[in-house]
Amino acid sequence: MKIEAGPLLSQVNTPEELRKLKPEQLYDFCNELRDYIISTVSVNGGHFGASLGVVELTTALHYVYNTPYDQLIWDVGHQAYGHKILTGRRELFHTNRKFGGISGFPKRTESEYDTFGVGHSSTSISAAVGMAIAKTYKQEDDRKVVAVIGDGAITGGMAFEGLNHGGWEKADMLVVLNDNCMSIDPNVGALKEYLTDITTSKTYNKIRDEVWKLLGKLNKLGDKARGIAARLEQGLTASATKPGMLFEALGFRYFGPVDGHDVNHMVRLLEDMKNIPGPKLLHCVTVKGKGFELAEKNQTQWHAPGLFDKVTGEIQKSKSDKPSAPKYQDVFGKTIIELAEKNEKIMGVTPAMPSGCSLNLMMEAMPDRAFDVGIAEQHAVTFSAGMATQGLIPFCNIYSTFMQRAYDQVIHDVAIQNLNVVFCLDRGGLAGADGHTHQGSFDLSYFRCIPNMVVAAPMDEHELRNLMLTASQDDMGPFSIRYPRGKGVKVDWQNEMEIIPVGKGRRMTAGEGVAILTIGHPGNFAQEAIEQLQAEKLNPAHYDMRFVKPLDEEMLHEIFQQFDRVVTVEDGALMGGFGSAVLEFMVDHGYSAKVERLGLPDKFIEHGTQEELWAKYGYDKDAIVKAVRELMGEAVFG
Repeated sequence: MKIEAGPLLSQVNTPEELRKLKPEQLYDFCNELRDYIISTVSVNGGHFGASLGVVELTTALHYVYNTPYDQLIWDVGHQAYGHKILTGRRELFHTNRKFGGISGFPKRTESEYDTFGVGHSSTSISAAVGMAIAKTYKQEDDRKVVAVIGDGAITGGMAFEGLNHGGWEKADMLVVLNDNCMSIDPNVGALKEYLTDITTSKTYNKIRDEVWKLLGKLNKLGDKARGIAARLEQGLTASATKPGMLFEALGFRYFGPVDGHDVNHMVRLLEDMKNIPGPKLLHCVTVKGKGFELAEKNQTQWHAPGLFDKVTGEIQKSKSDKPSAPKYQDVFGKTIIELAEKNEKIMGVTPAMPSGCSLNLMMEAMPDRAFDVGIAEQHAVTFSAGMATQGLIPFCNIYSTFMQRAYDQVIHDVAIQNLNVVFCLDRGGLAGADGHTHQGSFDLSYFRCIPNMVVAAPMDEHELRNLMLTASQDDMGPFSIRYPRGKGVKVDWQNEMEIIPVGKGRRMTAGEGVAILTIGHPGNFAQEAIEQLQAEKLNPAHYDMRFVKPLDEEMLHEIFQQFDRVVTVEDGALMGGFGSAVLEFMVDHGYSAKVERLGLPDKFIEHGTQEELWAKYGYDKDAIVKAVRELMGEAVFG
């Protein structure tokens, strides 16, 4: 659904047109931009609070800098909706995150204004250092480079690597630290406390006010700008709390904190800072969800609320005649508490996604046994490994796409030492509207090749509970359990959990002619397909393999001795995945069969609903029915 833009916003399709507005018009323009985001997201869905918090900052940056020649990098893309609207995509914004529409994140192939793709956090500063070095090498001294990083993203170790290198190289760049004390959940850690100390220091803020008066004169001082900059640096570090000391130690001149919602002040400030050479960091204080009261009060819930009434704030609930199944992540959250109540060795770990993966339930019930370590996947894995060396059993819950960031730690710190760490990979498979940066396409492949690693995937929530119990036993070694985003099929909380023998699958349906082998949630698609095929007098067999590694070789021998036509189904990359493992077994043991593999091709998968993508890439119920029919022979079906 398209939304009408206000009178000022309707005149602005590009930053060049934005710069034609008078400074006194910018306040009303920001109000229109904020209302446009609220109106559009309320009826079309998407991320919400983060972009509302940077409306004034976004406007000021594009008003001051000559984008796209000047390079502007957003970290992460949750906060870039205003940026997209101002850079030629307002008329397409209603398609945001929809199948065939624009991406929910900055994407280089979508717009020249999207200078760097940012779906994962903490990458902007490193990218900006690279761009700054490149412009210097190419003698493009008039080109500016700006990275806008959220204070949640700056907790990621890579951000500090970028700061360390940028300061050492004296890279000519600006880092804008958008400080709202939030990523998706409230920020954690010593850095958060450090920033809070800066923004609440009365001594510092008094000095800051005096310093900004000097800064406002920079444009008039010409060649004296360097001297004023030095005085600013001295003045800012003179405070009893030494604000900015950390960033200055890394080689960045620190400025701030400033009110990120005063658009005219931000414009004047950015104009002045353009004339200061070298690495600079501007500490900008904003409110996530600014301008929408409910989003300001409950920032986690309104990070991405779905559809809602923008007047009453009522969030729409999905309508369905079917009984509502629980989400896999909620089953994880409740089950780990059940297990931890019976086993004092169990601990919980997540890198900044406690509400998304439901570890927040354990953090509330057992605060001394569950840890949010911030946006720091590498640390999460090695932190878990450290606990495992002391006899504990950490459940390290990381989204499949984010686990890619800690691959070395999984191999070096966990698998080589054969430590008892349970990796729960939420959002395994196609995650949906977040698109190519967030799809969990690769974990079956990238974990299957690691020695000592168990790779399992439950077909439903009850199986998830059973696998979590199985993995929580002593001396299981590295154990991964992957499951998809959203709702499954069923779970009976009254049923006792059962230990599943590692590497043992189960036959779901006996049959003849064709064997369907599935891993994880797509087993439910196979059950639906079999119901349709049986109505057509076809009777394929279905096996839920449960484990990609170790494979149930006894079951596979039975299958290949009985069937010469096999369909494998997986919610992940075909290359190196479950189907590949089955083919390897077949060849290694001298069997010959026609095998049809259903799963994801060798490409990055775009955004859309899970159902749309399952259908497009051919492993939903209809695709399984088609594959079985083809293997049985077209002549049989007319």
